[in-house]
Amino acid sequence: MSLHELQRMVSSGDLPSLILLHGDEPFFLERGIRLIREAVVPGDFSDFNFNQLDGRSLKAAELIEQARTFPVFAPRRLLHVRSFDQVAAEQLDRLLDYLDHPVEETVLMMTAGKIDGRRKFFQRLRKVGKIFEFKKIYENQLPTQVREMASARGVTLTGEALRLFCTRVGTNLVEVDGELEKLVSYVGDRTLIEAADITAIVSDTRVESVFALTEAIGKGDADRALRLVHRLLDDGQAPLMILTMIVRHFRQMWRIRSLQARNLPARELASQVGINPYFLKDLAAQARSFDENRYAPAFELFLVTDLALKSSGAEPVAHLEQLILGVAGQTV
Repeated sequence: MSLHELQRMVSSGDLPSLILLHGDEPFFLERGIRLIREAVVPGDFSDFNFNQLDGRSLKAAELIEQARTFPVFAPRRLLHVRSFDQVAAEQLDRLLDYLDHPVEETVLMMTAGKIDGRRKFFQRLRKVGKIFEFKKIYENQLPTQVREMASARGVTLTGEALRLFCTRVGTNLVEVDGELEKLVSYVGDRTLIEAADITAIVSDTRVESVFALTEAIGKGDADRALRLVHRLLDDGQAPLMILTMIVRHFRQMWRIRSLQARNLPARELASQVGINPYFLKDLAAQARSFDENRYAPAFELFLVTDLALKSSGAEPVAHLEQLILGVAGQTV
């Protein structure tokens, strides 16, 4: 179940006594936690009717004791167990009986990263409670998500502003939220955000830097490519992560290049590559500028660099520099 489904459930007032929120997108996870807390323990008595436990040191007896505490001047109380994926297996087994006999006046909210759905506890919970999984979004989902988050703040982005924003910020929704907050403060009473606002305010992050890096490589501008690599390293990006981003970008370019001869409509081409149409124009231009005969040798160099970076005693900066010179220095 998604965040939207959780929002609908909260709005209906039909919150169950057992709720698990889990997944690898912390932004959605924290949103879900806040939604439930505001619904169950709003107002002046929230401090009396809210308790929090840590799954890493959780004892089943302590949880059950807390759950059986009645609310103070309120119909329900909230018990939140963080890091529920870290609860010891024997403690989970001791909680099975509570799943069948939960205290109606207590909402037990469990939050976790990745759970093992094969465990008996989670299989039982799926039948008697509600489980919400919050996954990281894909690139092609980003524009829609940004529009929604901007709309919640009372602003709209032009098409060009949206494209530029998504390119600069990427799919880290915590960063998206922070950059939108800065934008709203910057534009003041204006409700329409334009590309110039993005250029003025939104940080030039690694996503745009990788795009510029691959463009420099494709043009054979090794000096600029090396400067951009060192810029990413100075910003704290791990060498292996830089390589991963480069490989991913070139894979998309190669896929586009192989499909361009079929003259597919832009939306279908973007769908087959797995990107949002907003990003297609610039990526397609890069794909055309990099000769198709150079892709296979480039990927051979990517593999060599990957193995070198993962080996003991590797000199990561030197290997990345050799990669850049190798790919950018190839002749058509």
